[in-house]
Parts: sequence; structure tokens; C-alpha cells
Amino acid sequence: MGILDYVKSSVRELAIARPDANKGAIVYKHPDPTIPTKAQLTVGTDEEALFFKDGAFVGKIGPGRHTLETSNWPFLSNLIDRFTGGNVFKAEVWFITTREVAGFKFGGRVGDVEDPKSGLAIGTMVHGDYSIQVTDSTQVIQFFGQRSWAGDEEFIGWFRSQLLKTIRDRIAQLLVVKKVALLDVTSGALTEEIESEVIEAVNNTHLKNYGMRIVRLGNFVVSIKEEDEATLKNLYKDQAQLRMAGSNMQNMAAFQQLAAGKAMMSAGEGMAKGGGGGGDNPMVTGAGLGMGMAMANMFSQMNNPHAHAAQAPAPAQAPAQAPAQAAAPTLEERLKKLKGLKDAGLLDDAEYQAKRAEILKDL
Repeated sequence: MGILDYVKSSVRELAIARPDANKGAIVYKHPDPTIPTKAQLTVGTDEEALFFKDGAFVGKIGPGRHTLETSNWPFLSNLIDRFTGGNVFKAEVWFITTREVAGFKFGGRVGDVEDPKSGLAIGTMVHGDYSIQVTDSTQVIQFFGQRSWAGDEEFIGWFRSQLLKTIRDRIAQLLVVKKVALLDVTSGALTEEIESEVIEAVNNTHLKNYGMRIVRLGNFVVSIKEEDEATLKNLYKDQAQLRMAGSNMQNMAAFQQLAAGKAMMSAGEGMAKGGGGGGDNPMVTGAGLGMGMAMANMFSQMNNPHAHAAQAPAPAQAPAQAPAQAAAPTLEERLKKLKGLKDAGLLDDAEYQAKRAEILKDL
């Protein structure tokens, strides 16, 4: 070995630092356990250096450039190699990254979850990315073992499984306990709430004993298939229309009758005016007019509750004792029924006001 090679080798032995090629590793092990006394240790601003002897933790040194001698670091006295006359430390040196490290991916099936609004079981998926950070470097060594680590699939898979397990729990809580509609979950409106709950739960439950934490989630998406989304939207729309029709069976029946009447009237008028010859068909035209007359009769009874009784034919023979006649609907009941038709979207404002005025004339 030439003089120049000897000098270079001596400099390398006296300078201990993480190589640039290994800056991305969360855990990096210095390859040479033989460290000359008064060697220069360089620890980056985002890392810590841990010293182990025979697998046991001895001490750690924070960021900066340090001279390795016992007067500066008393714990080094436990590492002195007596066979070298006290000129060499025997130790394993680990560099642990303490900054937040991002770019880790996760994704998978949450499973079939029941939508509380429709009752359907829908296959749900989730994906995104996350960042991790060391919180206790000594625990991290115990977790990763005696080797360098820069994102091996073994550990990434473990973190991913913890995330997915926690996300399943939180989504189930939203749907089952809080009765949140599935489309509200997949819309992104609750993304921040789900993220914060997942991060808190996974850190406090699964990672706190490993010296790691998940700092944040990115591009976090809860999704379902497009056809399932379309099915839920149609069901939600149908339910909304039923609610508009009223909360009791009377309003529901009125809604159905009025909707059918309008449909038949439209059909009759269309056939009468169209070029398809429908106007010459008395059955089609009559059906539309008949339904229209039925609608008119319904509104007439609503506006004048005595009209039906007045037009009813006299019985051929009076019974021995006539049953009590049903009481006519009150003014309040007639107004309530009219309001139900308007709330169902079957009367516009003008029609509603006109009918309301007619009813109020009976005051």
C-alpha cells in the first residue's frame, strides 16, 4: 500500500458519517465496528447516531460534528477495546433518520359495507399515500432489527396492513354507529375527519410501541364502483321523492292519484293534438279527460266539502235508521291537504295560492 492510499484509509477511519448514497435510509448501519479514539463523528441535522455493544444499547449522539473520546462522551468508556491498548472503540454505530419521510403507498379493499340509507351492501375500496417519522430511535432498532432499512416491502406491508385495518374500523363506525350515508363518505366531504381519526387510532393503538408514527395521509380516497354509485344515487332520489309526497298514507295516496291523473291528461292531450291519429280514438281521449275530470272532482271536494253530499242520489228506500253522516273536513284539514300537495311539488305557487284563497272564502 502506497503512502497516499494509507493516508486515505486513515482519513476514512477517522471520519464516521452516513454516506450520501444512504441518505434515504431510515435506518443505516456503519459497516466497521472498529472505531479509532478521537475519530470524527458527523451526525446530520435530521438524524441520531446510536451506539450498541454486543446487541445492547449503550448511548446516542445528536446532530453535529463530534470527537469520539471518553472526556466528551463518558458512555464510550464502556466501548474501549483493551486489547488495543485503549486506542480503539468496539461498537456498532447506527444512524437513524428523525425527519418525516413521505411517499409510502397504501390501498386495498375495505370490504362490503352496508349503506345505512339504502340498506345495500356495497364493495368499498381505499387508497392513498402516507408519511412516517421516528419518535424513539432506540425502539426503532428493536423493531427493524440489526440491519439497514430504506423501505423494504416486509415493513411497508406491515404499515399498510395497520392502516387498512384502522380505516375499516373508522368507516364501519361512520356507517353503523353514526348512520352516515355511504355516498357522503365517498364524496370526500368527510376526508379530513376520517384522516385525523385514522392517524390518531393507528398511532395510539398499533405504532406507539415501535418508536414510529404516521404523520399524515395524502391523496386519501374512499371509493366504490361507478355502477354502485349510480344505483345509490337513484335510490336516494326515489327516497327523496317519497318524502316529498308526505309522511302519512293520506298524502301518499293523494300524490299517487294526482301524479297518475296528470300523466293520463298529458297522454290524452298528446294523442288528441299529435299527428298519430290519437284524436280520433275516443278511448284515448276519453281516458285523459276522464282522469282530468276526476282530478277536478277531487279539487272540488277539497274546496267545497258539501258538494259531494249535495250531488249524491237519494236512496231508493230510507233505512230504518240512517247511519251517522261522516263529518265534513274542517277548514284546517283542507288547508293542510292543499299544503301537502304543494310540498309534494304537484302544485306550483300560483295554483296553491288560488286554491288557498277559495278555501279561505268559507271563513
